[in-house]
Amino acid sequence: MKNAPIAVAADPTDPSDFDVTVEALDRGQRARLIRRTRTGLGLSQAEFASRFRVPVGTLRDWEQARATAPDFAVAYVRVIAQHPDMVAQAVA
Repeated sequence: MKNAPIAVAADPTDPSDFDVTVEALDRGQRARLIRRTRTGLGLSQAEFASRFRVPVGTLRDWEQARATAPDFAVAYVRVIAQHPDMVAQAVA
């Protein structure tokens, strides 16, 4: 990934800083959306995973940006954010 497009360049005055690729920025934004949706509903990772039928390990990986949530998962989370009770009832 040495030639990956850079979304945010490292601060040259900060030796600890690093470049952020477009892919990493997208993964982080997806992680934030998922985490904010879950916490906005007041659910733990285990509760959210159980209620909406998402493997808890997968949810954890998405929220911690260890894995990129696929487009369908982002769409699913957006629907959950708008209609949590309806989605929970539909997957029960």
